[in-house]
Amino acid sequence: MLESIFVELGPWNWMVLGFALLALELVVPGFYLLWIALAALVIGAVSLLIWDAGFWIWQVQVVAFLALALVAAYLGHRLMGGRNAETDQPLLNLRGEQMIGRTATLTEPIREGRGRIQLGDTLWRVSGPDLPSGTRVRVKAASDSELIVEAV
Repeated sequence: MLESIFVELGPWNWMVLGFALLALELVVPGFYLLWIALAALVIGAVSLLIWDAGFWIWQVQVVAFLALALVAAYLGHRLMGGRNAETDQPLLNLRGEQMIGRTATLTEPIREGRGRIQLGDTLWRVSGPDLPSGTRVRVKAASDSELIVEAV
């Protein structure tokens, strides 16, 4: 049954696959299905033009589709930019790194290397040399959800 559908549709198989992938692209996040769908649509268009050619058997079509899909996905990734794209706010989701250089007063003393400061509306865990409560400190680094401080 499935084979008869493919035989009856002929070159339109690739068009159906391309449009199905485009529909999936609307549902699935990301842009990779878009490029694979475009590869299927291109193979479908080529199939419409040279369907009667003796060399254009289904194996050649599949290999051409796979090669074109790889090239399209690579070029699409290059075109859309990778995750290393420059941004005007490089510390946007790095709250700890945003605190580097700020000064604050210890709300809890640093004992055995651990204490707390308040910056803005957040109480931060800090590490550094043992210092009494009320000491002014400067944030010199951030590690996970903890700030590394030094006395001012």
